[in-house]
Amino acid sequence: MSEAQQCNDGGGVSVSGQEAEGDGEPPHGIPLPSQYGAEESVREVMGQEEEVPPAAKQQRLDNDGMAINCEVTLTPACLQEEGGHQNHASPLSIHTECGLPCDLERVAGGEGEAGGGEIEVDLQPNGAEEEGTPEAVEDHGNEQNGGDSAECTPREEEEEQQQQQPQYLGLDFNQNPQMLTGSWAEYTNSPENYLKGCKWAPDGSCVMSNSADNVLRVYNLPPELYSNNWDLLTEMTPVLRMAEGDTIYDYCWYPKMSSLDPDTCFIASSSRDNPVHIWDAFYGDLRATFRPYNHLDELTAAHSLCFSPDGDQLYCGFDKMVRIFYTDRPGRDCEERPTNVKKQGQGGIISCMAFSPCKSLYACGSYSRSVGVYACQDGELLALLPSRHRGGITHLLFAPNGHHLYTGGRKDKEILCWDLRDPGRVLFSVNRSVNTNQRIYFDLDPSGRYLLSGDTDGMVSVWDTLTAPTDGQEEVLQPQLQFQVHRDCANGMSVHPFMPLLVTSSGQRHFKWPGQGESDSGSDSDEDSAMMSSDGAALPQDNALTIWWAGPLGSVAEGGNGAEPTSEGPLTA
Repeated sequence: MSEAQQCNDGGGVSVSGQEAEGDGEPPHGIPLPSQYGAEESVREVMGQEEEVPPAAKQQRLDNDGMAINCEVTLTPACLQEEGGHQNHASPLSIHTECGLPCDLERVAGGEGEAGGGEIEVDLQPNGAEEEGTPEAVEDHGNEQNGGDSAECTPREEEEEQQQQQPQYLGLDFNQNPQMLTGSWAEYTNSPENYLKGCKWAPDGSCVMSNSADNVLRVYNLPPELYSNNWDLLTEMTPVLRMAEGDTIYDYCWYPKMSSLDPDTCFIASSSRDNPVHIWDAFYGDLRATFRPYNHLDELTAAHSLCFSPDGDQLYCGFDKMVRIFYTDRPGRDCEERPTNVKKQGQGGIISCMAFSPCKSLYACGSYSRSVGVYACQDGELLALLPSRHRGGITHLLFAPNGHHLYTGGRKDKEILCWDLRDPGRVLFSVNRSVNTNQRIYFDLDPSGRYLLSGDTDGMVSVWDTLTAPTDGQEEVLQPQLQFQVHRDCANGMSVHPFMPLLVTSSGQRHFKWPGQGESDSGSDSDEDSAMMSSDGAALPQDNALTIWWAGPLGSVAEGGNGAEPTSEGPLTA
């Protein structure tokens, strides 16, 4: 494997772009090799001892340097810092008994100040406090950041462990989730402004959407969710709009983003014929650019983006190449890591990337239907997984344990779960309806138990990965739950980092049949005419962003109306 190279500084800049298929990317040939002969290397990496995540609690200092005893809870992405946020709401607190958001109680800050202090949350029925995410609650047991826990008796420790079971944030898929609110009018201003995905912010305070008008929109979590008065929920409107100049290839949040620290609130995006842009997700301004150039010293666009877990580096996918920019050094200086050298390795355009949450490695998917696993330190190819997908890879995702990798392709109904401790082995697969080149996202809940994905029929399927066979026999898992979320293609799916909330997006490009665009009235405008299928039936069009409650439903029926959007968009009781 060749060593990492450095980009050379060149002269003039000329712009060149590539016409895309589906999401704007041209198809490439299919490589033949199924393994790269590095199974021992990836086994060695996967066998490393996992590090225990730090507790989400720390002391803060006031202006006089005195320590403030305030706890930071429910922030799995990063430790919350001091400071306010102009646009984004703060994390939610949860009623233990009903599982619903309750009013926030701010400490160590002035009354009425947005983000003036940290948030103290009562998570346990008896008022006991626990730190970290739901997973941290399960893993830490009776571990506390203080000296009091060392004095607990075994009986007290057992009772405390029973109280710390994560019952208040769990997803409940024994019944269909209920829709809370969404955004529809925002995507009806221009014809065929369908959505192309959505992603929760790492701190859970807001959600970002991508649409066909090449605008990234940021929505705050509705403030009505802070109380039980869910009858007051109205249609959401974006607080920020960031317009790109052409088709957006990919976008991602800064992994350590916290709404309480404006300096960490930014988004990376890449679009055709444009450099990589860094947007301020606090004010909506363009903060910086990263300019990748090809071997002809021409500006080239990245087809995929992914921050390293520490946020210090931005990985960008190109044709047979990954370029790495350092977030503290905007410009054109980067590190180059070819994925294919002398026809050996992973070919095609790198269409998606993901980092292991607990191992020093990352995975790359390409439109040549291949998936490669690489070492973070030097980019060495550890394994090239067999080509099992029928279409180019459009999305991949690591499980929280770091051992399992989920991959999905375009016009491919399968989502495959790979065991990276035995490269090339598929643990199980799940089926969904994917009849388009469009990228159909899927996601895991924070525990890694539930796998969720939409499809081209507007359905969301939920699979329980704990039901997968353990005897080494590959099986097709059947969904535990399926429910209708949209009347059109459900292309976006994102699970809230610590709340039982889901966000979905819908829409796709509709093509008219020959002669359908001609109007009998002779009108020049066909914007209001419905798309028709070959048999004359009207094709459903549903361009919307919706938020769903996937927790206990008993109190939702009392506090919320379980509204659903009509064809015109507004909520109805």
